[in-house]
Amino acid sequence: MGLPKKILITGGPGSGKTTLINELRKRKFECREEIVRNLTLKGKNNGNDQLFLNKPLEFSKSIMKLRIQQFYKKSKNKLVFFDRGVHEIVAYLNFINFKENNDLLNQCRNIKYDSIFVLKPWKEIYTRDNCRYESYKESVKIFEEILKIYQYLKMEVKIIERNTVQKRIDIILNHLNNYL
Repeated sequence: MGLPKKILITGGPGSGKTTLINELRKRKFECREEIVRNLTLKGKNNGNDQLFLNKPLEFSKSIMKLRIQQFYKKSKNKLVFFDRGVHEIVAYLNFINFKENNDLLNQCRNIKYDSIFVLKPWKEIYTRDNCRYESYKESVKIFEEILKIYQYLKMEVKIIERNTVQKRIDIILNHLNNYL
């Protein structure tokens, strides 16, 4: 068997990424977790409620290191799904107008997912929680920055429209049918 196909599911905050990842996991697909939540919770536990906003470059470098490790972690499965990828790190920095990200951008150029699915913002399912501090309006802007970074790096994305979990999963799996 060849190398596994690396499939990215991404989008702005609260667009349903983790819900889809959890459903894929229930269907016995290998899924790599979102890393930011754990780092954000550690920051909160150490008295820093918004680690990304307070130390954007430090936070982003930590996330980049962990996501690259996650990307290169070996697998025996045909498909590996990722809840967010390395390229969003630059998208988030662009969102806050942080321009000192050339090193991170260069690291992104070396990471290529086999398929990239971007979930559209969805106001009806959007909720804030202990790690999601963005408003819905900000989540839409982040979605736009995510699309821009993939366009800038000339990576093809498939936008997934709002729909039931089942239908969104079906769209993704149908698109990946040639990998299965």
